[in-house]
Amino acid sequence: MRYRLLIAAALLVIILPALAQQRDVSPKAEARITKEVRHEILMLPYFGVFDNIAYKVQGYNVTLYGQVSRPTLKSDAEKVVKGIEGVENVDNQIEVLPTSPNDDRLRRQLFRAIYFYPSLQKYDMGTIKPIRIIVKNGHVSLEGVVDNQADKNTAGIRANGVSGVFSVKNNLVVAPS
Repeated sequence: MRYRLLIAAALLVIILPALAQQRDVSPKAEARITKEVRHEILMLPYFGVFDNIAYKVQGYNVTLYGQVSRPTLKSDAEKVVKGIEGVENVDNQIEVLPTSPNDDRLRRQLFRAIYFYPSLQKYDMGTIKPIRIIVKNGHVSLEGVVDNQADKNTAGIRANGVSGVFSVKNNLVVAPS
């Protein structure tokens, strides 16, 4: 009898945490969390054109991805997401880009090459820029959304034309019409 109680107690210690993690989340609650995560990230004061933060919401758990140019932005993103009602766990996988005067110079040149080009100037409206410019050790990644394939190609060509860029990965997505 005593052994059965010990085994039952041991099973509860193992099973209860697993059951807690498998709580069902209503689609409405998950949609609310997703919307709030997006809002909180976009409202971060130092989130700019040279940062890219993506996320995945699975129930009450949020995983943060991407790259940021400031170390404080990584911790700020985690902090605001943890503060959202209903979020239980935040897995912060955001990469902090290395500080480099050369990368900073490339960021400025890339910004001018892309956002000052006549056919791409329409993307330079507002504070949240749709084309994200990520620079890591001279390698460039373009992230975000554009209106059409021509704009995607133009942004890639403009980035490739900047002196000192080693490679360009054009991950821009064309928005559905």
